[in-house]
Amino acid sequence: MLELTANEKTASVRAATLSKADLATSMVVEMTSLQGIIGGQYARLSGESDSVANAISEQYSAVSRTRPGQALALADRIDSLVGLFAVGLAPKGSNDPYALRRAAIQIVENLIANEVKIDLREALLAAIPSLPVSANEDTTSEVLGFINNRLETYLLEQGIRTSVVRAILAEQGHDPFSASQAAATLNEIVREDTWPPLLDSYARCVRIVRDQPQYELRPDDLEMAQEKNLLAAFERASITIDGSVASFVSALADMEPAISEFFNNVLVMDEDMRIRQNRLALLQKITGLTKGIADLSYLEGF
Repeated sequence: MLELTANEKTASVRAATLSKADLATSMVVEMTSLQGIIGGQYARLSGESDSVANAISEQYSAVSRTRPGQALALADRIDSLVGLFAVGLAPKGSNDPYALRRAAIQIVENLIANEVKIDLREALLAAIPSLPVSANEDTTSEVLGFINNRLETYLLEQGIRTSVVRAILAEQGHDPFSASQAAATLNEIVREDTWPPLLDSYARCVRIVRDQPQYELRPDDLEMAQEKNLLAAFERASITIDGSVASFVSALADMEPAISEFFNNVLVMDEDMRIRQNRLALLQKITGLTKGIADLSYLEGF
């Protein structure tokens, strides 16, 4: 069994001498910080295993110490957020009677502290069937945005640049732990002298395709050497990028010479629409490499 804290020892002693009714009306009323801990003691008195009792004890802790405790804590907060948002009780201004801001930040802190990767989009949707009220994807999207606001604040408090935080959250806001890792990595990369030319190279690709419809790439129709070199660089990048910021930046550094040669020697907006569209399709392939990693357009100098 995990070593008991002072509050847990107090609860244990009183649990042994008082009836359950007395316990409920005296301990929690006298010391609200024992919320959850008392439940854990009830569980032990009822013959539950230590893992179950500890999970109940951790339900209201900001950061859980066990996997069962974390599962219970997250389920409790997700259920509360989705349910209360569904009935229109989201916090307004400074008014937060159900402590939903605290629930959201504790979800963030729990996942990051325990290094757990989870897709909150799926977790929030999973809460809907058990609710006594109707909710839908609009509800869960609103809740995810609410959690993202807390996550943004958390990352800013870690000293990460605002532009970096927003770039990462645009693609990874549904996974707080992964987002925190990616933001920390990108925050270091953007400070390096080698970063501005890499960002500029990628930005040139994005800017020229930004308002274009999606085109289908026809590799066999690429005729110029610079086009073929860029396609080869893209194909290498596709293999090496594993979803991490570091792997994308490494791949971008490999592509940068080919990107520069392409723009210096190739007229993208050729008068022949088939040629133009194929070149735009190639650039769209490159801009798509950041999907699920970061939206670099948020970064300074883009």
